[in-house]
Amino acid sequence: MLPLSNELIAGILDGHGYAFTQDADGDLVGRWDDNLIYFFRLGRSGEILQIRTLASRVFGIDDVLPLYEFCNGWNQDKLWPKAFVHVNDDGTVRVLGEVVADLDHGVTSYQLDQLLACGISSGCQLADSLEGLTW
Repeated sequence: MLPLSNELIAGILDGHGYAFTQDADGDLVGRWDDNLIYFFRLGRSGEILQIRTLASRVFGIDDVLPLYEFCNGWNQDKLWPKAFVHVNDDGTVRVLGEVVADLDHGVTSYQLDQLLACGISSGCQLADSLEGLTW
């Protein structure tokens, strides 16, 4: 078992040939199908992995209630990612997805590969579902 680190995450992403970068805060981020996916390490020792998808589709403030319904339905029907609505200060609205794992006791490369694959693929599925929404 290895402690979670950005180097471990980067190694697995590199191994799949994924393009990603490190932002100003030191977090890893990449783009999949125009969606941004962040790989955060949270907790006192950075032991909690949060894979957060920022779906590319932008909505308006009038879409908040239907988006709440969409996210509630998604969360009821699917295990990953947890979906939620975020209203920006400028009134634009985005949907985000999260896969979170507490890796306090460490992680194997295989386990981390599976978590990253889950976060990326399910985040992209969420974003694809948003593209088909009309009301």
